[in-house]
Amino acid sequence: MTGIPEAFARFRSDLEAAVTRGRRAAAAAGEKNAAQRERNRRLAEQAKARQVQPDRHAPTSPDVQRVATGFRQHRGLPVEQLPPGAELLSPEKSREQTDANANAVPPRPVLGSRAVAGPSGQLPPERGDDEDFSQARILY
Repeated sequence: MTGIPEAFARFRSDLEAAVTRGRRAAAAAGEKNAAQRERNRRLAEQAKARQVQPDRHAPTSPDVQRVATGFRQHRGLPVEQLPPGAELLSPEKSREQTDANANAVPPRPVLGSRAVAGPSGQLPPERGDDEDFSQARILY
């Protein structure tokens, strides 16, 4: 009957070793997960600060973004709203130009009369002297 206590001790030893391996694997996975989250957090901060380098990153396709957003929302996880990838990866000069165009005031319409074509179908020549009202531009 000495075999049963030895088998039980061996079983208990194997069980403890398996639990220890499981705990180590879980700790390693947790560290890897934390490192990945930290990298993602840094990239998100860079994206918000518009410090993303276009030559090092490509924008995520809209389909992948849609699926990832749905996955996170379905599980109750937070989803950060960032500008579209193309906007984040556009060069600074291009963004400045886009911002300038978006906020630009349209040119005011020129008020006043314009010369009308005379009998020959041509407009009178433009001259820099606006004070001479006897010119054909007024008389046509």
